[in-house]
Amino acid sequence: MDSCKDEDGNRPNFAWIDGPIIVGAGPSGLAVSACLKENSVPSIILERSECIACFWQQKTYDRLKLHLPKQFCKLPFLDFPENFPKYPTKNEFISYMQSYAVHFSIEPKFKQVVKSAEFDGFCGVWRVQTQDCEYVSRWIIVATGENAEPFIPYIQGIERFQGPVMHTSLYKSGSEFQEQRVLVIGCGNSGMEVSFDLCRHNATPHLVVRNAVHILPREMFAISTFSVAMALLKWLPLRLVDKFLIMVANFTLGNTERLGLRRPKTGPFELKNATGKTPVLDVGALSQIRAGKIKVMEGVREITRNGAQFVDGQEREFDSIILATGYKSNVPTWLKGCDFFTREGMPKKPFPNGWKGDNGLYSVGFTRRGLLGTASDAVKIAEDIAEQWRLIKACKNNDRQGL
Repeated sequence: MDSCKDEDGNRPNFAWIDGPIIVGAGPSGLAVSACLKENSVPSIILERSECIACFWQQKTYDRLKLHLPKQFCKLPFLDFPENFPKYPTKNEFISYMQSYAVHFSIEPKFKQVVKSAEFDGFCGVWRVQTQDCEYVSRWIIVATGENAEPFIPYIQGIERFQGPVMHTSLYKSGSEFQEQRVLVIGCGNSGMEVSFDLCRHNATPHLVVRNAVHILPREMFAISTFSVAMALLKWLPLRLVDKFLIMVANFTLGNTERLGLRRPKTGPFELKNATGKTPVLDVGALSQIRAGKIKVMEGVREITRNGAQFVDGQEREFDSIILATGYKSNVPTWLKGCDFFTREGMPKKPFPNGWKGDNGLYSVGFTRRGLLGTASDAVKIAEDIAEQWRLIKACKNNDRQGL
């Protein structure tokens, strides 16, 4: 990294980066940095927070475990420790990522909030501006991911509610809500698991289920549902695999529609491929719904001072509201002059072609296929940049030799 300092030797306000600039030090940023190192290409990671994997360390609840077996969640070139369980806990996964950074000597530049990044067509470089420095490189890799910011939709009357309202990014444990009536808005994996956690702390969660949702057992025949699906997809069409998964789910979990949980008409994996909507893998919430400890509610019509009115006409009082409404990309707020991403901050090209744009722009962690998709894209990006890197080095050597 070449930089210019003022005459007093103060912090530089400009830095030329020989290799790519990676924005984000989560699993995606670490993975692509490691892959570049394996190809002998240097890089720099700019991270807005004070630690790697900030999302995992600061915005996830205590009881979180990986939803998929560890073999589907490892980053390139380094397995999980053998003594880790099949489904590592949040803290175990954080430990793995910290070890990953140490193993590959990855040292992000922390507290570097990217204000803007734009391609300079005249110079043929990317200019990445943080609060105190401009970084310049031929390449930029967007690794901020799909879950950069909490998605908080407006709900009629929410400002009138007298109790606490929080997004799941701030939720840690149900111990804060003992004996409370809690409205949980959102029925994805987070909403289900938070509701289950609340039950374990003697709270009474009311889970808002506005749309149809696929609920699958986490395991089928003592094998992870995801593993079963991946094996079947090698031999059978996607729709046939989906039919099989739903048949087994109905046999093991029962008819979820009787509990107020309608299944979409499109199969679980076909729906995920088309929309990115992940099926819920049940870890215990369904039994609590059957037992009446988690109350399933239809959509919210309006929030009141003391509770909520629902679309079916019911009105109930609540002590707290938790928004399990998911996350969104923040790319549109800082990546300028580029039509590679949609207004929602996702690559316009679907997987597996959404990893490369024009003029040295790359993206990793936007596949809607979890860490397996991240690892796949990281390898492709590193190989693509390494080929360019070798050509540039060869040209420079020829220039030096006067060829």
